[in-house]
Amino acid sequence: MTAASPAGPQPAVAAPHLTLVPALHPPLRGPAAVLVDPTTPPPRPPHRPGPRPAADGGPARRPDLLGPAWSVRAGLPDPRAAGRLLFTTVLEALAGRRPMGQVQRLTAPGVHAALLAGRRPAWCSHGAGPLLLGPVSVCEPVDGVAEVSAVARRAGRAHAVAARLEENHGLWRCTALSIG
Repeated sequence: MTAASPAGPQPAVAAPHLTLVPALHPPLRGPAAVLVDPTTPPPRPPHRPGPRPAADGGPARRPDLLGPAWSVRAGLPDPRAAGRLLFTTVLEALAGRRPMGQVQRLTAPGVHAALLAGRRPAWCSHGAGPLLLGPVSVCEPVDGVAEVSAVARRAGRAHAVAARLEENHGLWRCTALSIG
């Protein structure tokens, strides 16, 4: 005869099994999170190539002088200095302290035409106080493009100025301008 267990009869235990449940979302591609070291600058996007010499080794085809002619970013002037020069020149021209023709070499034809035909901000054209320009901030979303902004002060009031600079034959040229 067999001995009875002190707890009584044991119930039958089912064997463990695996059930597959379909996912609600597709799997992630790439890492779900990227750790960034705040002390290192973000990587720059790759440079877009410019005109190349002819394949046969002969002279390169002459690029269109009115079309784009890309330069290496290291060969371009500092966008912060170019933005400061642009803002100073435009604000002084709008205030009547320098001829508007001096703005032409810094701006695209459409921006220059808008400055000639547009209305001048009252804070810029009226008043005798000096125009003070604060530090210029620069953001370069892609190679050959720089977005610059600053705060201009006059008579105790602050006004925002911003511009988009694009590379044109090795120099920065303003293609959009906003004066608040």
